[in-house]
Amino acid sequence: MRPSHTFTISLPPDLAAEVDRLAAEEHRSRSELFREAFRRYVNSRQRWERILEFGPHAAATAGLDSEATIDAAVDEAVREVRRQRRQRP
Repeated sequence: MRPSHTFTISLPPDLAAEVDRLAAEEHRSRSELFREAFRRYVNSRQRWERILEFGPHAAATAGLDSEATIDAAVDEAVREVRRQRRQRP
């Protein structure tokens, strides 16, 4: 049995050209690019799942017990970040 599985995928011409361009630029195979892309995708999904699982706990710890209080806290945090950005030289 082979140590890996082979998949056949189809890509629009512009995306296929970009894959070939990157593979040549980075001296890598298409397979290496797709393996890395999929690893990053899986890691990103897992990270977001952990963040979303943590959200209710963090909200409860902060005393945010309703959608309205969460929305208000997010709005205030956004306003604060914007305030800080305006104050930068």
